[in-house]
Amino acid sequence: MTIKPPDYISNIKPYVPGKPIEELERELGIRNSVKLASNENPVGPSPMALQAIIDSLTYLVSTNSLNRYPDGSGYYIKKALSEKLSVREEEIILGNGSNELIDLVIRTFIQLGDEAVMAHPSFIVYPMSVQATGGKPIQIPLRNYTHDLDAMAKGVTQNTKMLFVANPNNPTGTINKREEFDRLMNRIPDGVLVVVDEAYYEYITDAEYADSIKHFRAGRDILILRTFSKIYGLAGIRIGYGIAREDIIVEINKLRPPFNTNSLAQIAAVYALKDESHVKYSREINEQGKRYLYKELDSFGMNYVPTEANFIYLPLGENSNVLYNELLRHGVIVRPVGPQEIRVTIGLPEENKRFIEALKKVKGKK
Repeated sequence: MTIKPPDYISNIKPYVPGKPIEELERELGIRNSVKLASNENPVGPSPMALQAIIDSLTYLVSTNSLNRYPDGSGYYIKKALSEKLSVREEEIILGNGSNELIDLVIRTFIQLGDEAVMAHPSFIVYPMSVQATGGKPIQIPLRNYTHDLDAMAKGVTQNTKMLFVANPNNPTGTINKREEFDRLMNRIPDGVLVVVDEAYYEYITDAEYADSIKHFRAGRDILILRTFSKIYGLAGIRIGYGIAREDIIVEINKLRPPFNTNSLAQIAAVYALKDESHVKYSREINEQGKRYLYKELDSFGMNYVPTEANFIYLPLGENSNVLYNELLRHGVIVRPVGPQEIRVTIGLPEENKRFIEALKKVKGKK
């Protein structure tokens, strides 16, 4: 007899990762490709974080300590986050990237038949993880490529246990501002956990960006997720964190694996937080790239959505996989995020130029 999972598991459409860049180059017979598909920081990690990784690994090897588990409490990184954000260490939870925390909070608070309200399109992991618990994702269409918070509030019922806000939204790069977010929070009843995914928080330049921390300090049912994978450039070693009331953190910790963040990630994150100049430089590079790409896309009438993140969403009006494959043959890797939409990471100046040159060739522009 074939072993089968429940229908709510077997019906999940799995996340399809991109192939390694080396494999794509081998298959297509191309070289020196640029990857603009995963919203990574093209600058890379802070030099301080890199040196901390080298020093820590050297110490672990020289003392024959790699057989020891990492610090399960995350003492030093929690202490650093506590000081930087003015929150108590008991109000912080660490994750193997913020992605793990999304899964953990859903498994903690959503049971079979419970509902979770979210936008569509948004981060694909939300509906997948909700469905994996037997919950029901309630997906509210975007309005002008942005979370329609009023419509999402109306989507809350007596069965709703959670509401997700990706701010900025992935894949569109848009944000919800302070006034509309405050209005949302005023309409959400107690007992509904608002999960605010701020993976791209450090890239924000808009002064009207929503203040989620204010609602946390007011004692609301809110979990704020952030990560070291984006502007801090530590995606390869996986570490993120969440901020919430202590009683919420206590419950999520019951499902958190004991050693879910590794030793090198923890020490790298501590030093990444210290290097504010690297964050500033990464943001400046992103803003420069954004201005360049806007100008070039405008020059040949290409549609795009203005972004507050480190990527740009392009509604094509044509098959996204066709454009993806044509760009790939020119050594530029982007991400199809819908049948007629692609998302392109803002890269280094030379990478952005490669993308524009390839796009012009594909589109027959000169």
